[in-house]
Amino acid sequence: MTADSTPALVQNADADTDGSAHAGPSAPARGPRARNTKAYLQYVAAKIAGAVVSLFAVLVTSFFLFRLIPSDPVKQMTGGRRVSAEQLDSLRHQFGLDQPLWKQFTSYVGDALTGDFGTSFQFHAPVIDKITEALPATLLLTGTAYVLYTALGIWLGTRTAWRNGSRSDRFNTAFALTLYSVPSFWLGLLLIIVFSVGIGPIPGMFPTGGLESGGETGFAYVIDVAHHLVLPVITLVAVGYAQTLLVMRSSLLDEMGSDYLTTARAKGLRDDVVRRKHAVPNAMLPTFTLMFVNLGHVVAGQILVETVFSWPGLGGLFYQGLSVPDLPLVQGLFFVFATAVILANTLADVLYPLLDPRVGR
Repeated sequence: MTADSTPALVQNADADTDGSAHAGPSAPARGPRARNTKAYLQYVAAKIAGAVVSLFAVLVTSFFLFRLIPSDPVKQMTGGRRVSAEQLDSLRHQFGLDQPLWKQFTSYVGDALTGDFGTSFQFHAPVIDKITEALPATLLLTGTAYVLYTALGIWLGTRTAWRNGSRSDRFNTAFALTLYSVPSFWLGLLLIIVFSVGIGPIPGMFPTGGLESGGETGFAYVIDVAHHLVLPVITLVAVGYAQTLLVMRSSLLDEMGSDYLTTARAKGLRDDVVRRKHAVPNAMLPTFTLMFVNLGHVVAGQILVETVFSWPGLGGLFYQGLSVPDLPLVQGLFFVFATAVILANTLADVLYPLLDPRVGR
């Protein structure tokens, strides 16, 4: 009896030690994979909780930040015309500016949580409608530039790092550093002077701003919009590709001295295969994070560039609202901009452990 029971005890102990090796089909999964899954879910939950806290902080900041602007929205909207004190008080009451600050804040937070950012002072329309109306133009401009400068930056960054010290490496790196240090609005103004107004032998070839000339339909409309896109897209690509190139180059240079690349070469793999299948995927991790940060800026738009080129997007709308200040409009846009960046960063944090198992474990 004892001889028969000993193996059973040993088997039970082994089952408890080895996880699910002897467990039935209904037993819960154990072992490294289960522990890794649990750690990853805890990591994701922590990132999501942090994003929620950040969004609430943005909601609070967006309310108080623009009330520090030393300007009276009601007087700005009257355009300097002579208006009686009774009329000013009536406008303040209409826009809710005569209420105590704490009451304005609680109303703003409660409405914002339901997607209602109030009514624009200057446009007399719901803020969410103005945002929805301007969003496609911003996505067209910044989305086109994002795809171009990401692909160009990764490609050039890989080539320059792999040929470290060559003449092309020195030229591309110096050129990227120069463009990265140039203010985007200044570069946009320079492009307008040279290629829109014309200078010397260079004639004006592109519009100075706007999304379309008007009156075009069908394929002619597409060509017209593309014509208006050229200069603002070049401005965004010039700055964006430089940042991506520098990050990709630095990451790949860090990987080039790794032992696994030496091992791959020792196995007889061609240099381009070592670069494409081994070095570049690992060097992409920092660039991957940068890509998601820039992805958030696709929705946030480029305020200065859109303003310089009179682009009818969210950036230009924000500038118009800030000049009043149109408090509901700038508050709503600020929250949308920050939300896009926070969500993109959170998505990068959630996906990063899938590319690098060392993160989130």
